[in-house]
Amino acid sequence: MFYSDEIIEQVRTENDIVEVIGDYVKLQKKGSSYFGLCPFHNEKSPSFSVSPHKQMFYCFGCGEGGNVISFLMKYENYTFVEAMQVLAKRVGIELPKQEYSKEAKKANDLKTKIIEINTEAAKYYHYLLKSERGKLALQYLQGRALSEETIVRFGLGYSDKYSNNLYQYLKSKGYLDAELKETGLFTYDEKRGVTDKFWNRVMFPIMDANNRVIAFGGRVMGDAKPKYLNSPETKVFDKSRNLYGLNVARSSRKDFMLICEGYMDVISLHQAGFNNAVAALGTAFTFRHASLIKRYVKEVVLTFDSDEAGTKAALRAIPYLKDAGLAIKVLNMKPYKDPDEFIKNMGRDAYEERIANATNFFIFQVGEEQKKYHLEDPQEKTEFHNKVAEMLLDFEDEMERENYLEAVCDAYQIPKEGLMKLTRKKALSYVGKEEKTHEEVPPKERKMKKEDASVQTQRILLAYLLDQSQWFEKVAQVLSPDDFIDPFYKKVAEIFWEQMAEGKANPAQIMNNFGEEEDHKKVAELFVSPIRANLTLAELERAINDAVMKIKKASLEYQAANVADIGQLQDIIRQQNELQKIYIRLT
Repeated sequence: MFYSDEIIEQVRTENDIVEVIGDYVKLQKKGSSYFGLCPFHNEKSPSFSVSPHKQMFYCFGCGEGGNVISFLMKYENYTFVEAMQVLAKRVGIELPKQEYSKEAKKANDLKTKIIEINTEAAKYYHYLLKSERGKLALQYLQGRALSEETIVRFGLGYSDKYSNNLYQYLKSKGYLDAELKETGLFTYDEKRGVTDKFWNRVMFPIMDANNRVIAFGGRVMGDAKPKYLNSPETKVFDKSRNLYGLNVARSSRKDFMLICEGYMDVISLHQAGFNNAVAALGTAFTFRHASLIKRYVKEVVLTFDSDEAGTKAALRAIPYLKDAGLAIKVLNMKPYKDPDEFIKNMGRDAYEERIANATNFFIFQVGEEQKKYHLEDPQEKTEFHNKVAEMLLDFEDEMERENYLEAVCDAYQIPKEGLMKLTRKKALSYVGKEEKTHEEVPPKERKMKKEDASVQTQRILLAYLLDQSQWFEKVAQVLSPDDFIDPFYKKVAEIFWEQMAEGKANPAQIMNNFGEEEDHKKVAELFVSPIRANLTLAELERAINDAVMKIKKASLEYQAANVADIGQLQDIIRQQNELQKIYIRLT
């Protein structure tokens, strides 16, 4: 631990986990918990749960779990110290200066070093752009109508045509190969030696939301492939959690963001005064991107290329944006292909007008669907109306669904009464169908089968007690933490027993005692175990007694196999004989 238990607990308790995670994930209250789509794996049905009572999160689908600190570490790729600093700042807590452990200092120093090297590389690329060697690259950028101010603002540069130019430069600055390897800027090969990842390309530094250079994108100067090349993922760069231009767009003070497809679109829009433009980094738009945007604005306008590929990209992005709770519009740039081309030909004011007249996402989706049908054919027209009815069922709220139904009917001349009846008929047909909910997601069945039976029983009993601490005193008359043979669950039991001795269970605080991510998942799983769900009190009583007996029996067998003293062995045998007399009453 890098901070005292007291300061860790203060930061954790003053940052409500529902509020913090709600900035990243659209949550909906169901019972005593909140549910949403997991930000750590792709899914269509929400299996990601957040408990305000326990201040924990857990995904029934992928098994990720933890408290508010571990969520930020996982989502933002922060170190423990970085997560603490962000959360402390969020609630106005001043953290004491810390002496890092060797391991923590090494991890933190590596990230700092990567960013330092990236920054040095960005400066060098910019220097080359302004030199004689970068003349063609500079002419290319000027040919794209970029001003000197824009080139400087985005730190644009040029990677030399010699394949180890940057490597030689950074080595001359004293950087070590062990450090350079971690940046993703170089390829290490036994035969060819070390070569630059980027060469003879126009360079686009990629910055995170805090204006730190975390990666690069490069556009080829010739006919080589690929046309655009991005840095690989590193300790500081995860392309699914960053957006090009976000460092500026996040503080643009506009209530929406423009989502583009590429670097040049973002740069052209910023130069034209639209400093709220962002783009994904050489990857398909994902829910993580949508969650990231949701932290800053409530609305987006998609301004993808107007060709078929751009239209498909927009259709793929819409569900993620909708699930994140963002209002969505789609901008029509025809007859031009992209924002850069549009602004060059039509100007800023015309683009502003297109934004104002952008199409609602659902009207756009229906319009694209309509193109698949020949509406003069009655059969295909009927199929189109059926498809629209199915699409309307994506809106869970009845009033919202009817509002969209009315808008679609007006836009595409569909008989309102007929579509309304068709939609209701389809909605009724789904009632009673079995849908996979978070409660039905198998609780790691394969993992449980692999677990040792006694370890599984220890986990189950702790899950019962952590959920219903009023049973603790009765169980504690039979068991102690020493009866938990598995080292992990023994440690959890020791902490919980200590908490109960002090008169208050604090589930989320237990996690503060574990540093490894896998341990966080195991602790979180204890608080959401579905095994105890839907049981009567009598069934719970039998289950707890069964677990207590198995744990005590395994503990005594373990002790018997590891003692040499005859007196101790006789006492163990006596306890084994008395096991059958023990029965814990919960009422």
